[in-house]
Amino acid sequence: MFTLPSTWNLVISTIVFFIAARYLHRYLNDQGIPKGMTRGMLVFSLASLVSWGSGEMVDWTQEKIEGPQPPVAQTSDDLSQLLKVFGQAQSSAELKESGSN
Repeated sequence: MFTLPSTWNLVISTIVFFIAARYLHRYLNDQGIPKGMTRGMLVFSLASLVSWGSGEMVDWTQEKIEGPQPPVAQTSDDLSQLLKVFGQAQSSAELKESGSN
């Protein structure tokens, strides 16, 4: 089942992305590879992979410390409850209108 990433995952992976992109730019400059779209895509792809890996490590560590997190609830149940509440609110509004006439 799908679980949402933790806040720490988002924070750490974002920081790691920018650090990895910076070092990859420096490394490719030192290697003499000319700037261009291909190089930019390479930096983006590699920084994204490193960032994703760090986020997974954060989630793995958090799961080992706190235990497994419950999966996200299915939205069909939430939607049916929302429609019931909306229907009740709509019917009570209709009753108020008919009572005032």
